[in-house]
Amino acid sequence: CKPLIMNNSLELPISKETRKFLESKHLLFINGEWRESSSGEIIPVIDPATEEKIAEVQSGTKEDVDHAVKSARDALTGEWSKIPSHDRAQILHRLSDEIEANFSTLSEIEVLDNGMPMQLAQYSIASHGVTLLRYYASWAPKIHGKTIPVSPGGAMNGESLTYTKREPIGVVGAIIPWNSPLIFAILKLAPALAAGCTLVLKPAELTPLTALYFGHLIEKSGIPKGVVNIVTGLGETAGDALAKHKDVDKITFTGSTEVGKKIVSSSVGNLKKVTLELGGKSPVVIFKDADLEKTVPGVARACFFLQGQNCMAGTRVFVHEDIHDELVQGVKEMAESFQIGHGLIESNDFGPLISENQRNRVLKYIKQGMAEGANLVYGGKKINEKGFFIQPTIFTEVTGEMKIAKEEIFGPVLSIEKFGNESLEEIAKRANSTTYGLSGSVWTNDISIGHRMAALIDSGQVSINCHAAVDSAIPFGGNKQSGWGREFGEEGLDSYLKTKATTIMY
Repeated sequence: CKPLIMNNSLELPISKETRKFLESKHLLFINGEWRESSSGEIIPVIDPATEEKIAEVQSGTKEDVDHAVKSARDALTGEWSKIPSHDRAQILHRLSDEIEANFSTLSEIEVLDNGMPMQLAQYSIASHGVTLLRYYASWAPKIHGKTIPVSPGGAMNGESLTYTKREPIGVVGAIIPWNSPLIFAILKLAPALAAGCTLVLKPAELTPLTALYFGHLIEKSGIPKGVVNIVTGLGETAGDALAKHKDVDKITFTGSTEVGKKIVSSSVGNLKKVTLELGGKSPVVIFKDADLEKTVPGVARACFFLQGQNCMAGTRVFVHEDIHDELVQGVKEMAESFQIGHGLIESNDFGPLISENQRNRVLKYIKQGMAEGANLVYGGKKINEKGFFIQPTIFTEVTGEMKIAKEEIFGPVLSIEKFGNESLEEIAKRANSTTYGLSGSVWTNDISIGHRMAALIDSGQVSINCHAAVDSAIPFGGNKQSGWGREFGEEGLDSYLKTKATTIMY
């Protein structure tokens, strides 16, 4: 390996393959070809841990999106539509093989693009990348219709036959976020291709690199031209053009609730189907009988995973007053133990925020929390001379009216509230007192209380004695303003399919 960057005597290792990719010219991937944007403009890609420019990508336009959508539409009715479902499955398995063969390079690019620690990049690609592709590959041959015993129009029994078919919904526009870019690209692509759809992928402008490298692996896997198209660009140009496009049948979007509402508005023109996985402010409810040896690290991971830059982060802790101080001390010690720095250095387990704007946003919330009377137990400061680093931050004496308790911060800020002898319903009312409903967890050794509390939390996903249990087969999505629809599992496949009923009269 050779150093990529020398910054204040810090040498960062990088493989030859990653260096070669970073130094190449990054183009749009449309109809199986790499081409320049019609705008001729570029977007710099910044390593958030060093603030150094590591690459440039094309700034796609409405015209580029038009070309990509046409390519996807042509592919939908072309060779791709004639490929048997079991062959689609084999193509997805070959794509999985390509990811495994290029695992190290993808992990390095994900770290440089997003700033996440290396061990997290490797875990997510292996557990939620390859596994997810293989899971949906196995579904492709299992998409079945039904026969229905009915007698339409007064027909006698046996004089008619009605059957249903499950068909691909069509051309899919996938707009993905920056917080785990490769995994979200795979999460959109895998069920769409298993269902027989075609796709236009718009990665976040802050983290486009793994999506582009993924495009090269798509070329090798045998996926026909035009089935997958990748247009890098700004959200307000390329993303908006994709959401508004009248020849796109479905938009799948992961991101903030604010942008999700704009996606819905933009999609109204042709009433395209929309799946939204949006913001969260997930509650973590801890009863006094909880096993703190498991709960303390669980709470720390729930909030500080990906530096708090994840929609399912458990950022609102409700803990029984009898164990409050012990829990706070334990989480504080874990926060103090994090090794903060560049993700390519494998001993580091806490990286930077994605950008200066995001760091300033988080710091503003921390200042607001102190102004509203919350007690800052730990953190709250910028660190390191370079990079968008911030300490993990813990507040106690938080009340439900404070902004840090109500609004999604999308950073490593934990708000802790006490409860005493309130009923489960009263605790749930506090836990549900936001506009979000994505995830949540309950920590107790009393399984009856665990089930009852989980039933009262208004979230699309609730875990007991763990937080944000994610698996390829577990449906995931939000209630309230945390989204529409579900991803992962069989339900994640359903949203890429439409049902056609056919009746024959004898």
